[in-house]
Amino acid sequence: MPEISQLTTTVSTKGQVILPKSIRQARHWEAGTRLVVEDGPEGVMLKAAPHFPETRPEQVFGCLSYKGEAKSIADMEAGIMEEASRRHARD
Repeated sequence: MPEISQLTTTVSTKGQVILPKSIRQARHWEAGTRLVVEDGPEGVMLKAAPHFPETRPEQVFGCLSYKGEAKSIADMEAGIMEEASRRHARD
C-alpha cells in the first residue's frame, strides 16, 4: 500500500484553502477545476466534479427529433446491414 504523506494547509479568513502543488499536479487539477466537497464522519473529501450531470436513459430517451414515418424493425435491420456492408467493402 502506498505511504500517505501528511501535508498541512491553513484556512484563510475567507474560508479558502490552498491545496499543495504536489497534490494539484498529481490530480491534474488546474486553476478553475470544479471540486465536489463531501463531508463525512472521517473528514472532508474533495474530488473533481463531473463535466456533465449524471443522466439516466429515461431522461434522454426520445430527445432527438425525427420527422417522417416511423421505421419498422425490418427497415432498421436492413439499414444496419447496408451500412455494415458499405463499411466492410471499404476495408
